[in-house]
Amino acid sequence: MRPGGFLPSVSVCIPVYNGEAFLAETIRSILEQTLGDFELVVLDNNSTDATWQIATSFRDRRIRVEHNRETLPQGDNWNRAVHLCRAPLVKLVCADDLLHPRCLELQVPPMRDDPSLAVVAARRHMIDEQSRVLVPRRGLGGGLVGLHSGSEVARRVIRNGANPIGEPGNVLFRREQFVTAGGWRGDRRFIMDLDLWMRLLQYGDFLGLPETLAAFRISRGSVSAEFEQQISDEQQLLLDELGGSGAFDVRPLDVRIGRLALPLGRARRKALFKVSRIAARKDDRVLAEQQEAHEAEAR
Repeated sequence: MRPGGFLPSVSVCIPVYNGEAFLAETIRSILEQTLGDFELVVLDNNSTDATWQIATSFRDRRIRVEHNRETLPQGDNWNRAVHLCRAPLVKLVCADDLLHPRCLELQVPPMRDDPSLAVVAARRHMIDEQSRVLVPRRGLGGGLVGLHSGSEVARRVIRNGANPIGEPGNVLFRREQFVTAGGWRGDRRFIMDLDLWMRLLQYGDFLGLPETLAAFRISRGSVSAEFEQQISDEQQLLLDELGGSGAFDVRPLDVRIGRLALPLGRARRKALFKVSRIAARKDDRVLAEQQEAHEAEAR
């Protein structure tokens, strides 16, 4: 518990490894939440850059900074970050992503007031390295806004061919159900988020909010951009599992449509990464021109 013995309503955790480039911006976006009843847990995965110094530089009683003595695999680090959280509701935010100031204000009350909800999600912007919006209001397509059963979400996820729910930053879940479901699966490295959402939805319903409450950063070093084939393979595996597990009411037609949609999902991701690379190259050219101008003035 925090000083005074009060348990926060929600825990936000940031598992981070060598995240000095964007960590301060991410932390500030969380500290600026309009709902103040939260704790922020930053877990430094034995970074070799200035991550620890940045995380500990914030003087805010809501922040708790933890450190791994050795570098853990991503799945293990994410699991430890959630297990360090004290509140019944949890949001994991990657160390380069951002939250809208009203994110917790709009996501926490539905989960707090309705015990039948297992997952609350919102839309998010896709941003570049300069925090400029590349694609606005992405996610929750195919009818995922509103209240839905796990089976309804499973059918829409399968038919989408990608991840229509989104990354951890725009999702809120219950810590108890996270533990029961088995947490993040490290062997699903590229779809750890979607894999967890679907397991959590075996314990309750889904609420999709129409607001855009987070931002997912795509940079030139994004893991997602480098391992497209592995992403597609893992999504195919999840599709087959959802279609044959019996946990959800999924029809054979859903699975057939999903297999046809997988290439479309892959094409959408490639297009998004291409837009990001173009923006990054433009920034590099502008920086080079500015440097040349500065050197010319110096001469």
